[in-house]
Order: sequence, then structure tokens, then C-alpha cells
Amino acid sequence: MAQRRVKLLQGSFPGRPAFDTAFSRALLHRAAAGDGPETFRLYRPDEVVAFSVLDRTRPGFRRAVAAAAERGCASVLRLAGGRAALFHAETLAFSWTVPDARARDRIHARFDAVAGLVAAALGRLGVDARIGEVPGEYCPGAHSVNAGGRVKLMGVGQRVVRGAAHVGGVIVVGRSRRVREILSPVYRALELEWDPATAGSVEDEVGPIPCREVADALLAELRRDHELEAADPEPDALALAADLESEHRATAPPPGAARRPGPGKTQQGDAGLEG
Repeated sequence: MAQRRVKLLQGSFPGRPAFDTAFSRALLHRAAAGDGPETFRLYRPDEVVAFSVLDRTRPGFRRAVAAAAERGCASVLRLAGGRAALFHAETLAFSWTVPDARARDRIHARFDAVAGLVAAALGRLGVDARIGEVPGEYCPGAHSVNAGGRVKLMGVGQRVVRGAAHVGGVIVVGRSRRVREILSPVYRALELEWDPATAGSVEDEVGPIPCREVADALLAELRRDHELEAADPEPDALALAADLESEHRATAPPPGAARRPGPGKTQQGDAGLEG
């Protein structure tokens, strides 16, 4: 069977976290319109709390954004559902955009594929990586990847539109303490349950490890079934991202407003974020 060809993007946009998210959304929209290929983004993000639309409707959302800001952390609205997650310099963000006329029919298959990919990659590095929710984890989901059933290492979420899907998430490579430091007050403000002891990192499991080594393990697993072609961002995608950027800055909605996915769109909140 021929391998699927996938464009590989590894760049980010330092200092513009909302643009980072908008760029992934632009890739999704272009794929849905037939103007963009299947794309896998893998990059080290800015430090940012990625909130979902569900988070934005909670009464404590403004306090949660303020709590992150007080600790030097920006906030964005991500593409997928779920609950707040933290990205920082010792994490790896990924975003897989797939053109698919039957995108809704393959939601669970995509979740299974990504969780399996990450678990296999972390297993290469000596982690007892398992798929499943750890009771009390932040942004809980059945397709989280954990270490030994004890601590969460990766969360994943999915956004589906007519004609394409986006699966995005974050792997915590190091500095799990920072995850606890930022998300503890954020979850208190949102009035959501969370056990900070469930937040872990690859480093906690195997000792100091560079993000590049984790990225290489992930790409090695991806190459088993896909032909990866290194690419640069296309100008049209960058231009569309610039138009969408302001929509991904985390601001509180006016009283009584509740944002919902538009016609033909669904959001899956299995975990994690979008970058």
C-alpha cells in the first residue's frame, strides 16, 4: 500500500501565540476548500494557556485569563473543545490537518491514530506510555497519553468542518511544575475540578531529554505510514491566518453570549489543545 504524502511544517511564530492558532485554522479552512494538502505541524510554542470555547462561556473566564497573565502567561482560544491546557517552551505542539469528505465519520479513528502515534513515540524513549484518561487530569479525555496510568503527558483535541479535520495537541516534555503553577489558579477561577498531581512530563519519567529527541521519535513513528515532505508555510495560508488572528485572542464574551460552532462544524473536546 502506498504511503500517504503529508506536508511537514516545523516552524512557529514566536511572540504571536494567537497567530499560531490562527495559522492552524487557516490550514484547516484551506484543506476543506480543496486548496491545501494534508499537513502535519510540529513545533515548540510560546508559553500560553489554550482555552476552549466552553471555557470562554464560564463565569470565571475573565478571572482565569487574569490569573494566567499575573504569572506571565498569555492566553488564546484554540480550535478544539475540551478544557484549558498549558503550552510552554518545554512542550511540543502538534497539529494534523486532513482533507476528508467524510471527516465526521472518522473522528474516533483520527483520535485513535494520534494517541497511538504519541504512545509509540514515547515508548521508544523508555516511557511506560499508555492511552487513556488519568482520573483528575486537566482537560480530561479518553485519548490522552499518560505514564503508567499515573500522570498525563499528552492531550489531544479535534475540530471538524465540512471537508476536513484538524487534530491538535501538546506533549509535555519538561517543566511539569510550570503546568501545575499556571493551571492551578486557572482551574480554580473556572471552577473546574483538577488534581495537579496528575500533570507530568517525559523528563519526569526518563530524566533530562531535549524536545528535539522527542520530536524525532514522533516523526520516526509518523514515517512508518506516511511520506513526509518538509515544506514552508504557503503565503495564502499566512494571509488567511492574519485575518483570523484576532478571533483567537482570549477575551471574555459579552453577557449572555455563547459562541457555538457554525453550520457544518463540530468540536470534539477529548483533550489538549490546539496550537
